[in-house]
Amino acid sequence: MTASTAVRPQPRADEPPPARPRRRPRRPRRSLADHPLPWIGPAIALIVLVVLWPVYEMVRTSTLRISTSGFVRGDAGLDKYRKLFAEPDLGAVIGWTLVWTLTVVGLTLLLSLGLAQLFHQDFPGRRITRWALIAPWAASVLMTAIGFKWMLDRTAGVLNTALTDLGLTSGPRDWLGDPATARPWMVLVAVFVSLPFTTYTLLAGLQTIPAEVYEAATVDGSGPWQTYRRITLPLLRPALLVALVINLINVFNSFPVIWGMTQGGPDSDTATTTVFAYQLMNTDIGESAAMSVVNFGLIVLLVLVFLKVSRFQEDDAR
Repeated sequence: MTASTAVRPQPRADEPPPARPRRRPRRPRRSLADHPLPWIGPAIALIVLVVLWPVYEMVRTSTLRISTSGFVRGDAGLDKYRKLFAEPDLGAVIGWTLVWTLTVVGLTLLLSLGLAQLFHQDFPGRRITRWALIAPWAASVLMTAIGFKWMLDRTAGVLNTALTDLGLTSGPRDWLGDPATARPWMVLVAVFVSLPFTTYTLLAGLQTIPAEVYEAATVDGSGPWQTYRRITLPLLRPALLVALVINLINVFNSFPVIWGMTQGGPDSDTATTTVFAYQLMNTDIGESAAMSVVNFGLIVLLVLVFLKVSRFQEDDAR
């Protein structure tokens, strides 16, 4: 028998077959659609163009000397900030801004909680009342403010005419010319235009609470107030947080209501920091930009403090 025709030894039955060399798995080729950049790129570009670039320009403008016609006259450094903090009305404006923000947001949330709870119930005409609530939201905020301004006008306003005809006042009153009466009316209008969004946000939160939770509370003998305080409010916390943060930002930066009713006057007695910055633009654009930077820092600080306090309260609740 030759070597070429020799019989190869057969493996034993209990012997495992020889292992084949393992091949490295091929990595799937990632297409451009699998990369996150094409998807988040437009959002990043929008943030840069709409948020970051205007903030940069605002800060840069606050360090320049700019004439009222818009021509740059040179570098001002921090002179515009020194001039701003030397303004005699700045302290009163910041104080009124904080009072304005907290009052409007507090009243809006309180009334919206009641309205959301009402609209969550089943009653005849619920759909119509829900649609009616959208009206202040659908209308222009500036037009709403101007409408109230006409109503409160000293000579031809509906309110003065009605009060005089009913004999409740001896004569017409300048409601918006006196800060003592202008501020409450401005708060009323701001709450009026803020109610729709806040109410619908809280209503959406109420509709996410399972009915089984209320049934279990009823079986346990929980009363209406206990159920609302221990079940509804804690489960409504995410919606409340969203409504509160958005209202804080919107009300703090509110411009149409104040400008449409009083233009911040008389002088700057009813002006918030946003309106005050616009008033300063008529005399010094750089100082107005400095006020805008301070205003931006204040709203960021206000939101951060609120979120910090909310986180502490959530940790304590746990």
